[in-house]
Amino acid sequence: MKPVEVTGVPQHQVGIGMVCPFDMALDRELWRWMPDSASIYFTRTGFIDAPVDVDLCRDLNNHADITTAVRSITAVGPRVVGYACASGSFVYGMTGAKELSHCMVAAGAKAAVTTSEALVRALDAMDVGRIAVATPYTSALTGLLCDFIGEAGRTVVSQAGLGRDHEIWTIPYAVTCDLIRQADHPDADAIFVSCTNLWTYEILGLMEAELGKPVLSANQVTAWATLSEAGLVAESLSADDGQSLFARVA
Repeated sequence: MKPVEVTGVPQHQVGIGMVCPFDMALDRELWRWMPDSASIYFTRTGFIDAPVDVDLCRDLNNHADITTAVRSITAVGPRVVGYACASGSFVYGMTGAKELSHCMVAAGAKAAVTTSEALVRALDAMDVGRIAVATPYTSALTGLLCDFIGEAGRTVVSQAGLGRDHEIWTIPYAVTCDLIRQADHPDADAIFVSCTNLWTYEILGLMEAELGKPVLSANQVTAWATLSEAGLVAESLSADDGQSLFARVA
């Protein structure tokens, strides 16, 4: 049999490093925002046997653990590294989120952004000042998120939470949609759905159409901010499925 002639080279890939908590189950969701020219390099922090509460999220803010995770992916040269955890990055406020990014850069990342910082960047880009908050969290953790948003100069006009402290990735879309509706308020310019372990890609455009305002999620803003740092937002616009963050902001 005559050998098949193969020409060309593999498509060049821009690397995006992604540090996740040990229980992250939504790698596939983050991939959905990526253009063909980008590859995500995932790594996880160490296992912690505890419910998803304030204490766990403080433990997830461990700089030594995150430094080790970042160093594990710098060998493949990502253009930017994201910390894909909302609660682990807002639990110590704005200062804590910035310190995490500085930690990642010190560990070798060329650029870095946490989920909580990504949220603030998205609100800046869309000129959102009043926000409704929807979370799967306990009330204490939801309260810390609201404090973070207030520290970022925004007003939280309403909030709703599910009080969930385990297996957040198993929450059905219908439950999340009802949570978003419950959180919405006439004074809210946008709604933020927190937690990178909560599925949202399929419903963001649907909920925006129903409620008539932007609906942002933790994974969405993380994808958008890391793509922005990598210079690839415009390449991902065809996959936005009606999501205003990607449709209006390039």
